[in-house]
Amino acid sequence: MSKPNYKGAILAAGRGTRMQPFSEVFPKPLLPVCNKPMIQHQLEYMASLGIKEVVVLIGHKGYEIAKTIGDGSAYGVEIRYVEQDRMLGIGHAVGLLEREIGDDPFLLLLGDIYFVPDQFERIFSAYEAHPGGAVLATREESNVSAIRMNFAILQDADGMVTRVIEKPRHTPNRLKGVGVYLFNPSIFDAIRRTPRTALRDEYELTDAIQVMIEDGHPVRVANVIEQDINLTSPVDLLRANMVHARRSDPAARIANPVQIHTGAQIYNSVVGSGVEVVEPIAISNSLLFPRTKVTSKVSLDRVIVTPQGVVDCRPFIDVSELTGGLAASATA
Repeated sequence: MSKPNYKGAILAAGRGTRMQPFSEVFPKPLLPVCNKPMIQHQLEYMASLGIKEVVVLIGHKGYEIAKTIGDGSAYGVEIRYVEQDRMLGIGHAVGLLEREIGDDPFLLLLGDIYFVPDQFERIFSAYEAHPGGAVLATREESNVSAIRMNFAILQDADGMVTRVIEKPRHTPNRLKGVGVYLFNPSIFDAIRRTPRTALRDEYELTDAIQVMIEDGHPVRVANVIEQDINLTSPVDLLRANMVHARRSDPAARIANPVQIHTGAQIYNSVVGSGVEVVEPIAISNSLLFPRTKVTSKVSLDRVIVTPQGVVDCRPFIDVSELTGGLAASATA
């Protein structure tokens, strides 16, 4: 049997209302993670997997996304766009991709999920072992509240998924779905028969997956995610930047050009292009958006600084979570 022609899809239409004040200026997929838009990381990763065609669903400020990533040639992929004009849930969003996906299996990423892969090719092996249906990317999660914010998964003795539970009140195990999926086009038939939820009046993707299971399609899991961060609030963006910084070349943390006061020190932080620090202060465990002028006369820690202002993340995160054992790096 020949290897399937996998396509890619990214859902990038959400408004991100809890990401204030950034969502007024940036759609979430364009928020910077180590000086690249989040969606650029996803496109580059898809290209590294050999995926050549990617469908991007846009909505809120979609023109900004299209202007930024263009036709995808800069990242080694070909991008086609689909527009969502009504926010009716993730299931509805996926259904809009059908015409562009065609008959090929596709890797689906949510545009607001930062993830660290772990032997990710196993998701394709799992699909090819039982062609059709779906493979759900998962991770073993020790934090029960994190499972309750995503979805739980039940399996039978053969490892086949028997049930998916959106935002479960009770967690049956430590297996968490993370917003990364490999689907056969049969998902589109399931979405057409998925009712809206009573609670949120939306079409849930997990409900459509349950329809696939009940129709007899094979649905499996692949533990291929080492870490995942759902960008729902500013502190999540800071977390994602610090995690990526620890895994990246230190040179990627500070873009060019920048103007840093000779007496200033930058520790364990990400600094965007065009940043100017005008005072001899210390900046630690922080994210400085591009084209930001930092005029503070006191040192800064665990903040996000944008041209529009400063977001203080200290009440929501301990410094040990951001340092993660990373040796302090400084520039003057």
